[in-house]
Amino acid sequence: MSPTYDITVVVPVLDEEESLPTFHRELQDATAEWMLDRQPAKTEIVYVDDGSRDGSPELLAVYARDSDVTVVTLRRNFGKSAALQAGFDHATGGVVVMLDADGQDDPNEVPRLLARLDEGADLIGGWRAKRQDRFAKRVASKAYNRVTRRLSGLDLHDLNTGMKVMRAEVCHDVSLYGDLHRFIPVLADKLGYVVDEVEVTHRARIAGETKYRGTLRFARTVLDLMTVLMLTNFGDRPLYLLGGLGAISTAIGGVILTYLAALKVFTGEGIGQRPLLFLGMLLVLAGVQFIGVGFLGDILRHSRSRDQSPYRMRQPR
Repeated sequence: MSPTYDITVVVPVLDEEESLPTFHRELQDATAEWMLDRQPAKTEIVYVDDGSRDGSPELLAVYARDSDVTVVTLRRNFGKSAALQAGFDHATGGVVVMLDADGQDDPNEVPRLLARLDEGADLIGGWRAKRQDRFAKRVASKAYNRVTRRLSGLDLHDLNTGMKVMRAEVCHDVSLYGDLHRFIPVLADKLGYVVDEVEVTHRARIAGETKYRGTLRFARTVLDLMTVLMLTNFGDRPLYLLGGLGAISTAIGGVILTYLAALKVFTGEGIGQRPLLFLGMLLVLAGVQFIGVGFLGDILRHSRSRDQSPYRMRQPR
């Protein structure tokens, strides 16, 4: 028999008045099926209103009359990462399901992800192998996934899927801000959790257009990916990164200055106005600064070591 879980469904909402009624009915029907098939102890739905300006708040207020539905209302539009973090903070289930309110992900696919959870995975994403989106969006998504796979080393087809199932401990360990919701699988993998994906059906939007987008989206995504890689690879020892860069810079600058000094001593040639001299001095100074900043980073990390555990323990199952 499948294990029994308390399940929390977290749904960020931003101006989804047109799609919410259909999505909510479908989600309620699906959760009822989950309870029949898997006998979860409890299934709750947490909607997070991320500053909606249409009729979404009124619809959510009606849904909140159900004892199994919780509505978290943010003061303004803080972004999808903040909305998901708010949902995670209010989740009470031992398993958390992420879904988007646009209806493109089928809630009836969730049991297939839960089955993979039963087999030992900690986080499972829904791989949208046949995406029902605009051509430009599909191309951009493929490029994003390819770059993220290569830089992170996490071999998944669909890293930014809106449908995810994860153990609650993953939610507690992953802190979201900016656009880091795109990198939840990467963050979980770097913390030692077992991350996998299951191919799921992807559908066209129920109504309207996506609200979570912007002209600087690609640039922000690249910068957030750099942040994730820096935090996961060098967050505990910043000196390894900055000190290494500083050592390289200092060494190159030292070689340049040694060459110029030898030139001055053995040939008497003037070096005071050579651009190479300024480059050598700049590299040495930059290297020393890199090393110094690395030491300061290590000192700050050490001072906060009581609040930041360097390891994660696997919970008994």
